[in-house]
Amino acid sequence: MSSYQKELEKYRDIDEDEILRTLSPEELEQLDCELQEMDPENMLLPAGLRQRDQTKKSPTGPLDRDALLQYLEQQALEVKERDDLVPFTGEKKGKPYIQPKREIPVQEQITLEPELEEALAHATDAEMCDIAAILGMYTLMSNKQYYDAICSGEICNTEGISSVVQPDKYKPVPDEPPNPTNIEEILKSVRNNDKELEEVNLNNIQDIPIPMLTELCEAMKTNTYVRSLSLVATRSGDPIANAVADMLRENRSLQSLNIESNFISSTGLMAVLKAVRENATLTELRVDNQRQWPGDAVEMEMATVLEQCPSIVRFGYHFTQQGPRARAAQAMTRNNELRRQQKKR
Repeated sequence: MSSYQKELEKYRDIDEDEILRTLSPEELEQLDCELQEMDPENMLLPAGLRQRDQTKKSPTGPLDRDALLQYLEQQALEVKERDDLVPFTGEKKGKPYIQPKREIPVQEQITLEPELEEALAHATDAEMCDIAAILGMYTLMSNKQYYDAICSGEICNTEGISSVVQPDKYKPVPDEPPNPTNIEEILKSVRNNDKELEEVNLNNIQDIPIPMLTELCEAMKTNTYVRSLSLVATRSGDPIANAVADMLRENRSLQSLNIESNFISSTGLMAVLKAVRENATLTELRVDNQRQWPGDAVEMEMATVLEQCPSIVRFGYHFTQQGPRARAAQAMTRNNELRRQQKKR
């Protein structure tokens, strides 16, 4: 045991409470002051507890922020500014920089014929812009001026080379007109198996009730004349997908089905793909751009359906996985080749 540890051993059994009870009030106040000054650099303590309160003045009253700011501004204005070590006189020292003139060597000097010199001297800015574009000096003009001069056989630039580049003015593209299809009449024609109705297009009609779409799919089960059914952007979900799947199991005349840009989940797409296997007349199927990505399992099922259904020659979907994409591409090539051979026969 070291001497320091021996020195500390004699203080181990001291009763601190007994010592504090024997101290007088003056001694306790002095001890409090000493304890507050013991560790003034302790960053873990608040600033007000690192040292004793040395303020002897009585408080002047509550804090008045406006009066304090006014007092500080007045004190700042009364403080005299410090004089500069080197006073500013405004004198300019040194010589201004003058760029030296570069003399063009004799071998770089270009001499034109007098007719060309006279033509260039009297050429307008627009003509100079076209000449620069023809010579390939595209850095002297905007892209629009350059391509206008190259693609046009006439002088079409109305501004000079140093003109400010203006944005191109594009013609506003009008919105597509609303779909004029009368859903009730279409549903009635499908139920009556109208032979003049071969295409049902309900694209972009977003207020179709779900029961009406379900009734349309029910009527399509027995229809023998409709060749194309398009339900793009109709806010269709899994209930409509299940109705479409039931329709595909019984319909034997539909050739094209488009249900892109809807809210069909992976469950609804899986039901449609399973129903496609039982349909031998469908040649085109489009299911891309749904609300959420269907997943790897659905993409693998798509590739399997294309491999097992040689009647499908057009399939609309953007694969995200390399494996299903390669399988689908190979299956589509084979299906189209089979269709070509059947037409030759």
